[in-house]
Amino acid sequence: MTTDPSAFRAYLFPHDHPRLADIRGLDAYSYREAAREDSFTGGLIEGWTPLYLNEFHGITEDGTLRDGLYPLTPAEPGEEAPVADMVAAADHLIGLLSDSDRDRLCHRVDAPEWQTWANPEFMQFDTGIRLEFASSEVQQAALGLMRASLSEEGFAAAHRMMVINHFLGEVVDLSTILNEFSYNIALYGTPDLRAPWGWQLFGHHCAVNCLVVEGRMQVSPLFLGAEPDQIDAGPHAGPGVFDRRIELATALIGALPEDQRNRAITYPQLVDPAMPEGRVHPGDERHLAGAFQDNRIIPFAGAPVADMPAEARTLVLAFVEQFVAVLPDGPRRARMREIERHLDDTWVEWIGDWRPGSVFYIRVQSPVVIAELDHHCGVFLDYDTPKNFHIHTVLRTPHGNDYGRAWVRQWQQHHQDPVALTRADT
Repeated sequence: MTTDPSAFRAYLFPHDHPRLADIRGLDAYSYREAAREDSFTGGLIEGWTPLYLNEFHGITEDGTLRDGLYPLTPAEPGEEAPVADMVAAADHLIGLLSDSDRDRLCHRVDAPEWQTWANPEFMQFDTGIRLEFASSEVQQAALGLMRASLSEEGFAAAHRMMVINHFLGEVVDLSTILNEFSYNIALYGTPDLRAPWGWQLFGHHCAVNCLVVEGRMQVSPLFLGAEPDQIDAGPHAGPGVFDRRIELATALIGALPEDQRNRAITYPQLVDPAMPEGRVHPGDERHLAGAFQDNRIIPFAGAPVADMPAEARTLVLAFVEQFVAVLPDGPRRARMREIERHLDDTWVEWIGDWRPGSVFYIRVQSPVVIAELDHHCGVFLDYDTPKNFHIHTVLRTPHGNDYGRAWVRQWQQHHQDPVALTRADT
């Protein structure tokens, strides 16, 4: 947890440093082209680009999908998603757009464009519409769709990442690349009270994928991150956005008996020379379930929750619920019940020091959830070892229900009418 909200300022690049000066004044599209030619970002783009076209399978721990994890049953009373409000918000957004922008915004509910989301600041895929070039009315309508869909806490967290991105742009004088609306938004399927449809917003440090069907809601993949993790000055100043997750993670590892803690900690240093080649990715660092990893095999690692004392088991659920809190109350209860059913088939991996204030990586993984938190090196600030004010988090639904895809397939099979799921021409 960051104790000094201004600690990041010790790592500012000089204003005329090439890292900033060479891209200052570029907009999202010209920076996109520059990123393709850069030796570092170009390599990331080259490695990630082919992956989104792979047929969606889902993350697994061993390459084999488990059947029956996500039956599409109507939501329990009191656990329904706020679909009517979402439909109204989506229709309002659509109604503001020109025909060409509407065509750019809307895709099939199972379109591969779902899988083009990414969290870097460069726009690898221009899916949907780019909000920074849209009218203020469209921008607010997009926020309105987010607000109508997510919990109050979830909307605040996602929007906070966008506001921090704007703050970073002001701090380093790169506001044409880093701003509150340097994000793409897209719709999938036709907004409907029962049939599957959803939306996606993605850009630097914020990527949200939301689907609803038959009153059920899935929000994953979900990426929230920040550099720095808090705003230290101005009207939006506030505490670190991941403080509670870090507090719970540290309490969890501290609650383990020594033998279980030693098993959970697979590497004692966050940057550990004992790691095999490839364990640290140049863009994702220790994350395994980030962008373009929809079909990755991620074996369970660390310590099994089944062997942990009651306090640690409670902390595992509390930590995961911080990720799931993006969901409104009803869908959140349903999701946590699903996660708790698999608690004895859940594992916790930790990399790095576990003492309070240290930088670390943690992954909680079961057949139905992956929740990762990682401290990262500098991107727009000048440091090459991870600091506790640059944090990435990822939430995934393994075994095929990212993007609500397992539910969509069941709905399609039941209705035998895939044409009904495509965007209606208007």
